[in-house]
Amino acid sequence: MSSRVQRRAVLSMFALATAGTVAAAHTLREKLLRPGRLAAGAPVPLEAVEPVANVAARLPGISEENRLPGSRNWIPDQNIRRASSDGHGHIMGYASTTSAGHGETVDFHISVRSARTYRVSVFRIGHYGGLGARLMTTSAALTGRRQAAPVTDPATGAISCSWARSWSVRIPKGWRSGLYQAVFTTDDGYRSSTPFVVREPERASALLCVIPFTTYQAYNMWPNDGKNGKNLYRGYLPGGAAGGTTTRALKVSFDRPYAGSGAPAWFNMDTAFVRWAEERGYDITYASSLDLHDGTVDPGRYRAVFFPGHDEYWSEPMYASASRAVDAGRNLAFLGANNVYFHVRMEKSANGRPNRVMACYKTTTDPAPDAAGPTTLWRSIRPDRSLAEQRLLGIQFNGIVKAPTPLVVRQPGHWLWRGTGVRDGEQFPRLIGVEADGYDAASPAPQGRRTLLAESRYQDSKQAKTKIQHTAVTEHEGGGTVFMAGTFHWPLTLVDDDIYAQNAVKANAVTKAKIRRATANLVSRMTAGAPR
Repeated sequence: MSSRVQRRAVLSMFALATAGTVAAAHTLREKLLRPGRLAAGAPVPLEAVEPVANVAARLPGISEENRLPGSRNWIPDQNIRRASSDGHGHIMGYASTTSAGHGETVDFHISVRSARTYRVSVFRIGHYGGLGARLMTTSAALTGRRQAAPVTDPATGAISCSWARSWSVRIPKGWRSGLYQAVFTTDDGYRSSTPFVVREPERASALLCVIPFTTYQAYNMWPNDGKNGKNLYRGYLPGGAAGGTTTRALKVSFDRPYAGSGAPAWFNMDTAFVRWAEERGYDITYASSLDLHDGTVDPGRYRAVFFPGHDEYWSEPMYASASRAVDAGRNLAFLGANNVYFHVRMEKSANGRPNRVMACYKTTTDPAPDAAGPTTLWRSIRPDRSLAEQRLLGIQFNGIVKAPTPLVVRQPGHWLWRGTGVRDGEQFPRLIGVEADGYDAASPAPQGRRTLLAESRYQDSKQAKTKIQHTAVTEHEGGGTVFMAGTFHWPLTLVDDDIYAQNAVKANAVTKAKIRRATANLVSRMTAGAPR
C-alpha cells in the first residue's frame, strides 16, 4: 500500500473514531488494507478504484451521519421468541403516515393486550459501522391498553383500525432523510414495529430512493391470526387455512399494523440497498411511494430514482410521474422484479383522511375505474396492451421462479459490467430467485434502445415450463434510462448478513463483489450531472 493511501486510511479512521464509532473505523480499515483478491479472474474491489473516503468527501452529510454510533436493536425479529403474535396481540401498532418532512408529526396508534408499560424507539436505517441503524429517540414509559377490534368492510374485505393516538414524534431538522423504523417493546420484552420515511423534498439530492409502501400493504396479512386477516391475495377459510382469490380483500387499509413482528414483505430488499448506499456515502434522500402518488416528491427533480425493493402496485399518478421524469431525461433503476404490475386506486379512509385505503379489484369488476381504467393488470387495462409496464420499463414480469437459478451474463463490454471482469455466458449462482422479468414480444416495446445484459433460463413454478429472465437497460428517446435487474435476489447480495433467514441468498463472495461493483457503476452512471 502506498504511503498516500496509508495516510488516507489513518486520517479516515481517526475521523471515524473521533465521531465515536470504533466499529466503523475498523470496517474502513479492513476495506483499505485488504489484498482485494477474491478468486482468479475476479474483479478489482471498487474501493481500490474509487475509495469510499473519496466518495464521502464529495458528498458531505450522509457519510457524517453514518459515522455516528449504531445499534442492532432495530432488527424487528432480532428476539424472535418475543415477537408479538397477531393471535395473542402482545403489542401492535401503525403510523399515521408513510412519510413526514421536518417539522411534521408522525402519530403512532398502538394496542397492547394487557395494561402494562411499553416504549417506542425510533431508528434510522443506514450503515453505521455495519450495525445497520442508529437509535434516534426513545419515548418515556407509556401505559398500554387494548384498543378496539378492527372493522372489516363486508363489501370489500378492507380491515381498518380506528385506534386512538398513543405517542407522537415531531421530526426534528437534525434528522436526515431516510428509512426509519419505529419499534414497540413491552416491559416484558414483546415487540413489533412499523416503518416510515423522513423526506427532504426541498433538497434535490443526486439519488432518490423510493420505499414501496403500496406493495407493503398489498401483501400485509394482518391480523395473521388464522381467522380474520386479509390482503390483496387471500383471506382465511373456516378452520384457519389460507384461501385463494375468493377470500381476498378488494381493498386494504393503511390504518392497521403489519403482521407479526411488523416487518413488511420483502422489507430486506429495501434495507439491503439503503445500508449499502449509505456505506458508500452517496448523496441520497428518500420518499414513500405515496409521495409519488400525491406529488409531495417530484421524481423529475432528481437525476436518478432508485426503487430497490418489490414495487408491484402503482397508481396512475405514480405511473404518470415516473413517465414524465424519464421523458425529461431522468433515470430510473428497479433492483427487484415484477414492478409496476397492478394498477391501484387510492381512496379516503372512513374518517376522510386521503390516501389511506388502496383498491385493487384485479379480476373482479371494478365499480369505480379512474382515468387510467379499472384496477387490474396494467398490461390488461386496454385491449392493445398500450399501458403494459414494458413500455416504460423495457422488460416486464414473466414468471415465478421454482428454485434459485444462475444469472447468465450477456454484453460483458457494457458499462454496467465495467470493472467486474465478467465474460459472456458467465453464471452467477442462485441470483435468479422468487420472481423474474423478461422481454415480452406480445407487449409494446419501449421507444428507444434496449440492451439485454443477462439471459437466464429458469423453471416457472406455476406453469411447469422453462422461461427466460432478462436484466436490461433501456435508453428512452427522451433521454432517460431505465434499469431492470429482473430478479428479487439482486439487492439482497449488497449486504453480507440477511436479517430474515427465510429470504437468504446463498451467493458466493465473487458473485456479491461483482453485483456490488455493477450496482456502483449503475449509481455512478445514473447520477452523473445530477441537479443541485
